[in-house]
Amino acid sequence: MDFPDTLIPARDAIREGRISSRQLTRHVLDRIESLNGRLNAFNSVWADRAMQVAAQVDEGRIGGPLAGVPIAIKDNLCTAFGTTTCSSKMLRQFRSPYDATVVRKLESAGAVIVGKTNLDEFAMGSSTENSAFGPTLNPWDPARVPGGSSGGSAAALAAGMCCGAVGSDTGGSIRQPAALCGVVGLKPTYGRVSRYGLVAYASSLDQIGPFGWTVADAALLLGVMAGHDPKDSTSVSEPVPDYVADLDRPVEGLRIGLPREYQLAGGIDARVKSAVEAAVGRYQQLGAEVVEVSLPHTEYGIAAYYVIAPCEASSNLARYDGVHFGHRTSERVRDIIELFSRSRAEGFGAEVQRRIMIGTYALSSGYYDAYYLRALKVRALIRRDFDEAFKRCDVILCPTSPTPAFRVGEKTGDPLQMYLVDVFTVTCNIAALPGISIPCGFTDDPRPLPIGLQLIGPTFSEQKLLRIARMYEAATDWHRRRPAELVGD
Repeated sequence: MDFPDTLIPARDAIREGRISSRQLTRHVLDRIESLNGRLNAFNSVWADRAMQVAAQVDEGRIGGPLAGVPIAIKDNLCTAFGTTTCSSKMLRQFRSPYDATVVRKLESAGAVIVGKTNLDEFAMGSSTENSAFGPTLNPWDPARVPGGSSGGSAAALAAGMCCGAVGSDTGGSIRQPAALCGVVGLKPTYGRVSRYGLVAYASSLDQIGPFGWTVADAALLLGVMAGHDPKDSTSVSEPVPDYVADLDRPVEGLRIGLPREYQLAGGIDARVKSAVEAAVGRYQQLGAEVVEVSLPHTEYGIAAYYVIAPCEASSNLARYDGVHFGHRTSERVRDIIELFSRSRAEGFGAEVQRRIMIGTYALSSGYYDAYYLRALKVRALIRRDFDEAFKRCDVILCPTSPTPAFRVGEKTGDPLQMYLVDVFTVTCNIAALPGISIPCGFTDDPRPLPIGLQLIGPTFSEQKLLRIARMYEAATDWHRRRPAELVGD
């Protein structure tokens, strides 16, 4: 039997009785059993629970816009079932007493959550190599990374181990793995989706969002997850539109902004540049006007991000001390200070420790003004740049990642090179804007690698942003391509 791997066709097939949720869920679980040992996309799988939920859908006891569809969620979203590890030894055995709001909404909509996906530890990374449970590999070429930090969610979807997935994005952690895995990834406006139950990395930057094979799949997932939540003080009370309605209606008079600074940026792979230029040409064929805009403070985005995020991480991760929370050392210690030190040294990986130290230093007396306060001022300038640019255009277009998927281990020895992978994505989070990555081409390698196109819109413009993304998707077939069969190849 042929099973649909995209969310909406799968949902419709179940509704129409052409397949059952149990059949589709069993198929997905079989894929996980066959492929996860090689790709390491999942940290935990709940086969029995998933089959029980699927059975309730088939019996008519559970309904909703996602009824019966297998979904994967990132392992930094709290669930009252199973563990929530953040791919860290610090939380290896942690069991949350409650569900994240997003998890509750997904299950209320009928989704069958099959498991939790691997990530860079505490979402700190761009390749999903920083996980305490080992790296996730890219289904298009298992010698390469899937991106990060939500690499497990993107890889699980690309490998057919779910029909939709959920990740979190602090500086590109949804969009960059979506680009490297050839799927659609959406980072909503800050406050559009509740962060209640998301284990915090950088609270003013984190945002939960969807992965799908198509723009419509991402739109449907966003509609389920979005909305005000009184449990999250940063959640905005904005009406949630029907993101799927009118999705195929092109945006009239579309103006696309090409940032001068991105065009002049060095380090862009020639294949990425060519694919993005071709995408611009396709938009022009569809009637869009292309205008040049300027984001003059873009060059400071990486520097500002890697001060703000570690500072917030230093504060958020202070609770993991081996007494109140998290891993506790089994070594004999002399006093409470040694207990804290040993527990944190054992529980946190190298990258997390690096960012905690950077943040603690930047927040320390005598350095606060020089680093953290200055980074906040740059943040305000970056936001102002976008505000000015959007006076001239509806959406800003640029690459999602400067390169296709790089080889496992290629950048782990040079943290700065790893940080530069986020050059096109961090400013979107700094300015609290929505951004989406869609497939726009492939390399001509023996194993073709996906290339992603990023579109960034004004705050709460997701409905228009999705329509603009759909315009390109409808005119191309990149989203129809799938990785070569992985079993035994």
